[in-house]
Amino acid sequence: MSFFISEALAQAPAAAADAPGWQGLIFPLGLVVIFYFFLIRPQMKRAKEHKKLVDELQKGDEVQLQAGMMGKITDLTDVAIDVEVAEGIVLKFRRAAVEAVLPKGSLKEM
Repeated sequence: MSFFISEALAQAPAAAADAPGWQGLIFPLGLVVIFYFFLIRPQMKRAKEHKKLVDELQKGDEVQLQAGMMGKITDLTDVAIDVEVAEGIVLKFRRAAVEAVLPKGSLKEM
């Protein structure tokens, strides 16, 4: 006589206990769907928007960089941009470091 397992469970048919079927997949599939809609899909959308922003950069655009610096684009290459952060001071950054394109005249107001 066992105190932890009832006699009725111990005598259950083996086929029913070993084959959970499709019911065992509901929870993992549900988690995958939730992760896709709440984590993966929004991240892909943000990455797509950022790539579009970086591809549309032009000379003369006023930009804000991820480091918080703001300046005006003076030169563009496929990989890098030259940003004038103050009069006569030009710094080189990767194109991917651009966080946002500012409206024209934003730098003069600051």
